[in-house]
Amino acid sequence: MENKIKQKETEGKGMFYIEKDGDIVAELTYTMNDNNVMTLDHSETEPEYTGQGFASGLVKHSVEYAKENNLKIDPLCEYAAKQFERHQEYQEVQVTEE
Repeated sequence: MENKIKQKETEGKGMFYIEKDGDIVAELTYTMNDNNVMTLDHSETEPEYTGQGFASGLVKHSVEYAKENNLKIDPLCEYAAKQFERHQEYQEVQVTEE
């Protein structure tokens, strides 16, 4: 199965997601703030797809998206925050506390 990551965004709220047979099986939701900060607020993977790297792939994709669009990321979601701790290279797009 090809795990193509898709995106949809409406009025500052959005998500990166992976579909299988027309159903969303993994998602990472975010809020886009006025200061070019994307707050990652929730990640979820359907139980039968847990452990296949979908959630980590979505976080990685969000980092690449932030780099391409000159955004910073606030990893509010506990899972995303752990990925940012694990991957030093993600921290270049992470918002720093003032």
